[in-house]
Amino acid sequence: MPSTYSPESIFPRLAEDGATGAAQAKNLAELAGVHAHKIARHHGERTQKAFAEATPALQKLADLARAGGLDKAASEYMRDAGQRFWMTLDVLRERGNNDAAHEAAGTPPVLIYDYDVALDGKDLAHPCNYILLKIIPPKGVETHDWKRPYMIIDPRAGHGAGIGGFKPDSQVGVALNDGHPVYFCVFRPQPEPGQTLADVMRAEAEFLREIRRRHPDAPKPVVVGNCQGGWATLVLAAANPGITGPLVINGAPVAAWSGRMGENPMRYNGGLLGGALPALLMSDLGAGVFDGAHLVSNFEGLNPGRNYFGKYYDLFANPEKTRPGFLDFERWWGGYHYMNEAEISWIVRNIFIGNRLSRGEARIERGRRLDIKAIRSPIIVFASKGDNITPPQQALNWIADTFSDEHEIRVRGHRIIYMIHEKVGHLGIFVSSSIAKKEHAEVTSTLKTIEALAPGLYEMTIDEQIGEGVDAHFRVSFTERKMSELSGLDDSRDDEELFGAVSRLSDVACDLYDMLWRPFVQASVSKETAESMRKMHPARASRRMFSDENPLMDFARGQAKQAETARAPADPANPFIALEKTWANGVIQAFDFWRDMRDATYEMSFFSIYGSPTMKRLGSSRAWTRTTMDAQELAHLPEVEAILLGVDRGGFAVAVIRMLILIAQARHSVRRDRLERSAKVLGRDEPFASLGAEKRAALIREQSIVVEFAPDRAIETLALLLPEPEARQRAMAVVDYIAGAVEEMEPRTIQMLGRMRSVLGLPELTGPAPTDPLETAQAAAQ
Repeated sequence: MPSTYSPESIFPRLAEDGATGAAQAKNLAELAGVHAHKIARHHGERTQKAFAEATPALQKLADLARAGGLDKAASEYMRDAGQRFWMTLDVLRERGNNDAAHEAAGTPPVLIYDYDVALDGKDLAHPCNYILLKIIPPKGVETHDWKRPYMIIDPRAGHGAGIGGFKPDSQVGVALNDGHPVYFCVFRPQPEPGQTLADVMRAEAEFLREIRRRHPDAPKPVVVGNCQGGWATLVLAAANPGITGPLVINGAPVAAWSGRMGENPMRYNGGLLGGALPALLMSDLGAGVFDGAHLVSNFEGLNPGRNYFGKYYDLFANPEKTRPGFLDFERWWGGYHYMNEAEISWIVRNIFIGNRLSRGEARIERGRRLDIKAIRSPIIVFASKGDNITPPQQALNWIADTFSDEHEIRVRGHRIIYMIHEKVGHLGIFVSSSIAKKEHAEVTSTLKTIEALAPGLYEMTIDEQIGEGVDAHFRVSFTERKMSELSGLDDSRDDEELFGAVSRLSDVACDLYDMLWRPFVQASVSKETAESMRKMHPARASRRMFSDENPLMDFARGQAKQAETARAPADPANPFIALEKTWANGVIQAFDFWRDMRDATYEMSFFSIYGSPTMKRLGSSRAWTRTTMDAQELAHLPEVEAILLGVDRGGFAVAVIRMLILIAQARHSVRRDRLERSAKVLGRDEPFASLGAEKRAALIREQSIVVEFAPDRAIETLALLLPEPEARQRAMAVVDYIAGAVEEMEPRTIQMLGRMRSVLGLPELTGPAPTDPLETAQAAAQ
């Protein structure tokens, strides 16, 4: 009789480990191929382009040599390059002096707007270093107290505050120009003693209450969170669900484990550098304070070609033109700020190493769990494929970690809208004028109407530009998305399983450090020692060495004055200028090649270590995945069943809202012009206006659930909601007005309108009402 036993049945763990090892080998082979192909293709194309650009310059040099003009061209270039060198050195001298002056002034925000202090977090019951500023509109700009205020939270990620209002064309400028009062959350360089992120969250909540006190007739404030201010905004809204209006989350790393294989190397730092342990060690070496210069250095390392050479070459290439912009930006980039050990530890453990906020496991303020599902405000997420600090996966995957699917989003009454830019970089999201004029301007306009949108998951797209110059505006639409479409942004989330071992090993390392070494490290560091170490940090020393603190810079200043007086730029057609640019591009490419090789080594090392069977078992308790529910299970939730029992009860307001949701679901997208008409009717016309924002939102949510789980009955019972013929005609006229021109409708929309007219016993669709019927009726009644 043949044996029924096999090695796999006797030793199941060995079979499982064998499969894991095979998967690891496959991943490593694929990664090696991906990186080799990407590096060869990218740098091969750049090298070919460099040779192509250099060829005309070399040919011109040969022509000059034959014509006897080479010496003149070389002399002209050397004079020009020498003058630019001294002028560049003088700009670096001024930057160092600006840093010293900026630090002596307390590192104030780099806002270009005047402001008043509205509330100081230092004066609250739980003091913190945050301050609420009221932005004073510039001359010629008028704001209105009845308009929805904005509160902007800038990132506290090593730099100071103000990047969101760094230019006239900025988040602040867009909101001010639209008449909205704007408030800005800034922070002092040093945290208050004993300050925690719970204290910061409480201060931000009190800031919102202060704004409400100042604007009692306005809707709840919009909260804009930039980068790390984005997850801080989610924390604020999750802990205080009732006090915020819509949330705008720009480039925020919330799902920090996410990313595409072959890209996004920053997410591997925790696994390769010791988890949260470096943050604890650096805090102890700072006498309990974590230096933001460490974070800035990490950011610079992501793009060394640009940060260590490229931006300086741009300055050298044209110091007269680039000097003001260079100095303005560097004032923010070099304005290093600090955190307490408790703050940086919470951030690293709960977001970047543990990924706990995204997974619903983060706890704050005496163990209170932060549940993003508790947020009731609409959320707009702005991400970019060109962002190497917060790729779209990290900005968006928290949605899939929080909700089982798009059905749950609708059932719970959430409106989540995301927008993905194709190429803008991380800082460009906050400082790019083109982004402010287009994406931020459209987001600001959308916020006026977003609460008229039915609950669900949407992608916001800017479809076309209408008009030119200052008169330009854009056609915006909101397309319903499924969670499966959102996950299509990622190659796979299977690799996130490896980060469970990173999280567990990080906790073990931190516990051992706490018990064995930390007392000795803390005892050996004084405040004076910590201050000396901060001054010697390369990020500071590399700047201050060019300031007037260095006596050699007196000579450089004198040479720069002479260069400015005798300035004689070389002819742009000088071939040595073209060769200089080719050389500079070659240096940048060398940096980039080193970066790409480093990133490949990083990723291969990470998968070699954490892809092993041992590490997989070690991290299995941290690498859970969400248990999903299908739509039928959601239909049996008590609150859903209660709403469905009342499908045949309501009135005019319920019927109109239900019909608008039926149309939106039929076409699976909403153009903003239709949304604006819907918001106008629901917000200004009776009987909707007197309902109030919260009651309207509750009705929209309830009718979204009805349409979601009982679409046929939702249509069939419309006649019960509108028993009177006059009410049916009036409701249908409102829906026709909002739906717009028939020629712009999709077939499914026309079909849905026909079904509703048939149920209500109304004639066939002929065209939209030219004006708002309710507004016309109200005017006639007056």
